[in-house]
Amino acid sequence: MRVLLAGCGKMGGALLQRWEERDLCEKILVVEPFEVSTTSTRIKDAKDIPADFAPDIIVLAVKPQVLPDVMPAYQRFADQACFVSIAAGKPVSFFEGALGSNAAIVRCMPNTPSAIGKGMTVGYANLHCTDVQKSHAATLLGAVGDMLWVEDEQLLNPVTALSGSGPAYVFYLIEAMTTAGIKTGLAPDIAARLARQTVIGAACLAEAETDTPPAKLRENVTSPGGTTAAALEVLMRGDMQDVFNEALAAAAKRAEELAN
Repeated sequence: MRVLLAGCGKMGGALLQRWEERDLCEKILVVEPFEVSTTSTRIKDAKDIPADFAPDIIVLAVKPQVLPDVMPAYQRFADQACFVSIAAGKPVSFFEGALGSNAAIVRCMPNTPSAIGKGMTVGYANLHCTDVQKSHAATLLGAVGDMLWVEDEQLLNPVTALSGSGPAYVFYLIEAMTTAGIKTGLAPDIAARLARQTVIGAACLAEAETDTPPAKLRENVTSPGGTTAAALEVLMRGDMQDVFNEALAAAAKRAEELAN
């Protein structure tokens, strides 16, 4: 697999690091104007791509707002390479307009835990992607965590709302737990440490027991009439589910607006 990585910021850099660590690619060419830590060949501008370099996959990891300016430099590869975009909000139709209606395009939504190999990435491939190209894309994207496909591009909006934006909801939970802990009398540093590690531990437990539904995991730590049950009685009567329903609906709507 010969890969061209356009952009090497936080997400592009995380992908590159995992590809190199796992020796996933025959050759990687990185287009990035700034210095990056890599064992692969780096060039500063797409106009300097060697004429004899024929990528199988081009991963677009640049900011969405600069895509219209950079796409012409990659148009010459449209007949041979599969383009994988991790640029938020840009629909497949944008890339087909820039590269041609027959171009093979994968649009995907990763999330920030990808930076430590614990990410969740969801991809959508247009009809021009071959099974081999989808397999290559899945290998590259799966290097930073879990990866799955959807058959309808519109589903990437609720995907964005749930997993793309989701880490922020968990961080907010840590904030709220910390504040509540302080209000019960704990010192701020102790409350912060307890809240953070409790969420980390619970997440690791959920990862270790993937066959156990979250509801069952919750029940396993909830003794009848105990402290956890007392807290859950308050949380579950406070319309938390309604709040999450409304929050994800708002995020999905905003994702749709940005895509248009």
